[in-house]
Amino acid sequence: MRILFLGDIVGRQARSYAIAETPKLKKELACDFVITNCENAAGGFGVTPDICNALFGAGNDVLTSGNHIWDKSEISSYIPHQPNLLRPINIKEGFPGSGVVIVTDDGGRRLAVVNVITNLFMADYLNVFTALDSCFSTLQLGRDADAIFVDVHGEATSEKMAIGHYLDGRVSCVIGTHTHVPTADHHILEKGTAYQTDAGMCGDYNSVIGMGKQVAIDRFRKQAAGRLSVATGEPTLCGVVIEIEDKTGLAVSINPFRKGGRLQEISPVLG
Repeated sequence: MRILFLGDIVGRQARSYAIAETPKLKKELACDFVITNCENAAGGFGVTPDICNALFGAGNDVLTSGNHIWDKSEISSYIPHQPNLLRPINIKEGFPGSGVVIVTDDGGRRLAVVNVITNLFMADYLNVFTALDSCFSTLQLGRDADAIFVDVHGEATSEKMAIGHYLDGRVSCVIGTHTHVPTADHHILEKGTAYQTDAGMCGDYNSVIGMGKQVAIDRFRKQAAGRLSVATGEPTLCGVVIEIEDKTGLAVSINPFRKGGRLQEISPVLG
């Protein structure tokens, strides 16, 4: 099984680029599933039903999210009826939607996708490790799904790494999102789980994590600043391609993927 995961889409230009490229990438990379984090796709803050539908129409099987999932109010009435749009499993009770979905390919292989958000330097969410324990008490690799992908949306690299090791051997892959900067630590953990601390964003890297530079700089200098707005330069698509062994559900390889924009392009060498 081969999975393409694209990191946080930031703004319209990155969104349009991802929508245009996803069908081609799915074919060129011979991917069985495509997953994308969409939580910043609407002007850098949240996502709308129309954007979700366009991303699904381009070939995405599942959309993950994070702390910005509720920024557009209309998503609250959409998410209960679209199970393939996830919000973190450890959002407090009372919020609509789900943080887990199982999708199947044409051959009947089952991929479970889990979306979770961390606790350090983030808002007040339920304990991430407790939430994972609850989730994987009923979702077991090999029994309930042939592969399990986990999007860990969080700020602290140490916390994401701890989660990766905690889930090692129980899931196929743990990939971080949220910081919008691709890390260079893609590897397979000791018990067979593919891991990367952050997949990076799909957005303009001539920016401050996808936003216009000057307003961000002024905020850090504690000067009066306006609202952050999405940088409008040429976007880069960032993500990973993961190969999973059908028999075990564990990872065979993980390769970074980058296309377009300012970052050096990387195309996975596939076996």
